[in-house]
Amino acid sequence: MYSLTSENKYYLYQGFIHMNLGIDGLYRLLRGEMQQLSPISGDAFIFFGKKRNCVKILKWDGDGFLLYYKRLEKGTFELPVFNRNTGNYEISYSTLSFILNGVSLKSVRLRKRFRV
Repeated sequence: MYSLTSENKYYLYQGFIHMNLGIDGLYRLLRGEMQQLSPISGDAFIFFGKKRNCVKILKWDGDGFLLYYKRLEKGTFELPVFNRNTGNYEISYSTLSFILNGVSLKSVRLRKRFRV
């Protein structure tokens, strides 16, 4: 019902946010800095705090926004390397799962699989 799945597209905001931003603040940030993407497309947008111990995910659910929030009590999230020249940074569902579950991105080696 309110789940994030591999069917969604995930875009990582290339920068850090103040974690006091809510749905409206994140929406304005998307409209201002990621203008070529639509917040109401059903895609998920991922935001990290400067300390890297908090993450927010904003997703349109057809008739309103969902805001997922996770704060680590200990440790930090490992992030992919930001490259501001690439524009929007899309990540896969598996990469998001690795980040949220504390898997080191540097040590992950994905085996080849057939894709359509």
